[in-house]
Amino acid sequence: MPRPRLPDVLDAASVLKSHVMRTPFLPAPRLSVLTGADVKVKYENLQVTAAFKERGALVKLSTLSDAEKARGVIAMSAGNHAQAVAYHATRLGIASTIVMPVTTPHVKVRATETFGATVILEGETVAEAQEAAERLSVEKGFVWVHPFDDHDVIRGQGTIAVEMLEDDPGLEVLVVPIGGGGLISGMAIAAKEMKPDIEIYGVEARLYPSMWAALRGEPAVCGGATLAEGIAVKSAGRLTLPIVRDLVKDIVLVDEEHLERAVNAYATLQKTMAEGAGAAGLAAMLAEPAPFRGRRVGLVLCGGNIDPRILASIMMRELAREQRIVAIRLAIPDRPGTLGDISTLIGDFGGNILEVSHKRTVLDIPAKGATLDITLEARDADHADQICAGLRARGYGVERRAPE
Repeated sequence: MPRPRLPDVLDAASVLKSHVMRTPFLPAPRLSVLTGADVKVKYENLQVTAAFKERGALVKLSTLSDAEKARGVIAMSAGNHAQAVAYHATRLGIASTIVMPVTTPHVKVRATETFGATVILEGETVAEAQEAAERLSVEKGFVWVHPFDDHDVIRGQGTIAVEMLEDDPGLEVLVVPIGGGGLISGMAIAAKEMKPDIEIYGVEARLYPSMWAALRGEPAVCGGATLAEGIAVKSAGRLTLPIVRDLVKDIVLVDEEHLERAVNAYATLQKTMAEGAGAAGLAAMLAEPAPFRGRRVGLVLCGGNIDPRILASIMMRELAREQRIVAIRLAIPDRPGTLGDISTLIGDFGGNILEVSHKRTVLDIPAKGATLDITLEARDADHADQICAGLRARGYGVERRAPE
């Protein structure tokens, strides 16, 4: 089957109308200051399942015949595609089975079941889960709904670019996360036909550079725990690879620190939830700002399904990076009033003590001494330095430590 073209994407848009949200595409002045570009964000995290995957899933399901609908559908996913297929299949009266790795977080399994799917947990990895899904498709006669390597899925995802360029024809650059490549393929097809001079940049997690390696004819070295698990795909799509090769200008690989910074920026500056994959476009702008500086850039916040515990950890880690949360260890004399003197001094400098641990029995300090571990809140790095300098001026030895 030939690759989709803009008319195919526009046809998909008519299928989605009134069934999938046309999400807002809004200026992000604070992200513009952060990156040095004129940034606008497409909020796909506002979909019912909190991710863009609904578009491709619904377009695919809409092409099924009555006989195929009666057979039911099967999909493989560890998260967003699973929920999208389950939600729209149930809405259309189609039975759905989703195969998920046994390592999938329970919250995602439960969400998929809540949308009406039968969930089968099989395989330690996504690849093993896919093998199980393909086997069941043959054994049970289910219709296979691939997460990215599918003509109809690709054209469904392309509707995002259509909406972005309709809302802002002056866009110069689109920055799009890449897993298997369905999203960037559909968007690149639509965007390049609507505006040939627009530039498309892809983003992959550095731990899973499958498309980046495939474009270079190199084996992809993939593995490790990444915050962007939604794009942690070990091999590029068969249909998507040639589209990316033809239409995408470059792929940026981002490390975990930049992914964390991007998730935190969405939470603290934009007041919105982004999972690691959803924030990958912003992470690319933070990691390699030069190609985007001073240009009109469209970002796709493609998913917001992040574990609240992980989000809380990211936010605390970013406060530590900015030295707004600081951990120090003081060697102090073991005598009455010392702890009060230190806490008063920190307070006089405007610091806020969050946690204190007072130790007397550690063997590497004198018998008449003690150590005091303090975690405190400061306004910024300079303020933290002022507090430490004040403690040293009072005669206390201060050692900076990494917050726990």
